[in-house]
Amino acid sequence: MARKWVSAAAVAVSTVLAGIAPAAAYPGQGTHSADGGSTVSGAVADIGLKLLRDGGLQVTEKVTVPDGGQLAADLPLRVPGEGETDRVYTVRSAALTRASESAWTDDRLGLTFPSGESTAVFTVDGALSDVAGGQLVRWPALGGFDQSVREVRVSLLAPERPAEPVACVVGGRQACTQAEIDGTGVLRAQQRGLRAGDSMEVSATLPPGTAPANAQAAPRLAEEATAGPFAFGPAEDVALVTLAVLTVMANVMAWLRRREAGTVDVEVAVDVLVRRDGRTVFASPDGILPGQVGTVADGWADPADVAATALDLAVRGYLWLAELPGPDWQISRRSPPDGGVLEYERRVLDALLPPGMDTVLLSQVDGLGTAAIRDAMYRDVVDRGWFSRRPDLSPGRLALPGMVVFALGAAATAVLAFTVGHALLGVAVAIAGASVGAARAQLPARTARGGAVAAQIAGLRRFLREARAEDIESPADRETVFSRSLPYAVALGETERWLAAFAGLDPAADGTPGLSWFGGFEAERDLARFGRQVPEFLSALKAVLARDRLGD
Repeated sequence: MARKWVSAAAVAVSTVLAGIAPAAAYPGQGTHSADGGSTVSGAVADIGLKLLRDGGLQVTEKVTVPDGGQLAADLPLRVPGEGETDRVYTVRSAALTRASESAWTDDRLGLTFPSGESTAVFTVDGALSDVAGGQLVRWPALGGFDQSVREVRVSLLAPERPAEPVACVVGGRQACTQAEIDGTGVLRAQQRGLRAGDSMEVSATLPPGTAPANAQAAPRLAEEATAGPFAFGPAEDVALVTLAVLTVMANVMAWLRRREAGTVDVEVAVDVLVRRDGRTVFASPDGILPGQVGTVADGWADPADVAATALDLAVRGYLWLAELPGPDWQISRRSPPDGGVLEYERRVLDALLPPGMDTVLLSQVDGLGTAAIRDAMYRDVVDRGWFSRRPDLSPGRLALPGMVVFALGAAATAVLAFTVGHALLGVAVAIAGASVGAARAQLPARTARGGAVAAQIAGLRRFLREARAEDIESPADRETVFSRSLPYAVALGETERWLAAFAGLDPAADGTPGLSWFGGFEAERDLARFGRQVPEFLSALKAVLARDRLGD
């Protein structure tokens, strides 16, 4: 409830009565407060109540405070009534003398009395109510001083004589020292030794129609909790709503991205054997290369992908491989790289055969700089739109921006809690950061297009698992299909099965002895021995890659 403080200077100077000498201290009360200030145990309050014809109650408080002291009164304007309602009193005005001060809100009236004699006069509505058989005038805001008072004297003057008995209670429990109606029809009450904080209530019954009733009742207010640093308010409500919206949006976006890329577990049938110029040839889905297949399939550029790339470069005519005793393998340059060689493939070529070198033994190769090859592979799949970012980024790195926001929110919470409050704003920021971080960690790197390619790769894997040499009608085309498919089988872990399926293939069926890209098998009438040598070559190549610490 908005507070509307009103301060008034002296507006009238009443006749100054003769000073009342401070009386002796009330028994049991000291002459000094605990903090060294003077007590006011000798203070006296004369309170006159007058019921006006319009139903208002005029209150005149004349308080005498010993020299050097000060007395403050806190008078409630909203007090518990019957049932679940409160009795509400409204102050019309306040007139003060001798620099007394007043301040009131809708709920309370505060008065301050300096040393000496001072007077406060104010009028309130809400003290008169109609009851069975008459009217009831009641004023509960007597006393309420911050220190003990030696004596409080109260008088109530009404247009009609009050009926007996009258009531005067202290603290809602104890009867006042005295309460009666004198011979002139004035209610007089007295309380000797009013303790600090205690209030008095005086009430009397009047004849019906004495004055217009103006009692006010309002629903009982819930007790307001002390607002702490984590209290709710408009700003906190806005922050929490914003937090909920951001959290929902982040998780919906993550779900949509996962749904778009969720085709990784879907298999699409692909026809990789096509007729071209009267021959049967192998055509990979979407033109994907062996080095790209493994990265798209599992999101990781591993040694098998690099080995498959080296093998594919040989099949495509850029390298020539040969078996040597030892065993060892010779790697030679057949053709210089052209526009058909991708960046990561060029790095593989340069790693095996640096510029100026045309032949090398595999046993002489000491590492391939596979970190650079792997980076180039990741750039390639991102550039082609198969991934939105490097797929090898860990969830922790993805969540890092959100965790930074979380840390800032936690720090803001601590600062706000110990300074200006509204710490829930910091909590909202921290939770938002954690939610965004968690959502980012769940975002798949593979795009919808990458998911579609992954589904085609699953179909390619099935072809490698089920195809037979006899499925290719022309014996002359079998060697071409076998050689072009072998790097894909290496990338997808189907090497042994593919070699076994074509172990009986005669490499001279196409009119040329042996394999055009792998020497040492010109006298062979089948590929049985080749099927044993290829895994050894791949193992030796992967051992070279392992020296660069490229993890599987």
